[in-house]
Amino acid sequence: MTTRSCPCGLSEPYEKCCGRYHRGAAAPTAEALMRSRYCAFVRKETGYLLRTWHPRTRPARLDLDPGMRWTGLEILGTTDGSAFHSTGTVTFRASYRGGSLHERSRFERVDGAWVYVDGDFPDGGDSRA
Repeated sequence: MTTRSCPCGLSEPYEKCCGRYHRGAAAPTAEALMRSRYCAFVRKETGYLLRTWHPRTRPARLDLDPGMRWTGLEILGTTDGSAFHSTGTVTFRASYRGGSLHERSRFERVDGAWVYVDGDFPDGGDSRA
């Protein structure tokens, strides 16, 4: 049996990579949280997405497009976001069938855990192929 790498783009299998965060382990860095959130979008795990969203900016509910097919994640850069920081940013490009999303996401620690705050789109964000 072959084990596929995690949807977040790292070579570890899902269970050893983002799956452990989805099951309750704390992401150690803003980038790890970003990757696990991307993976949650791929797997349509809205509960995890809402739990890892800052209470100040979290929507009341999240409705994901059932037809959306995410195809890859590229981390373009990070600022801070390590165990020694309380804030961080991750700039990424997430590809989906028909286009890509370019975002600079902001993260903060709440009660010691990294959470997604919000993001902006450096080049308009969405480019359709």
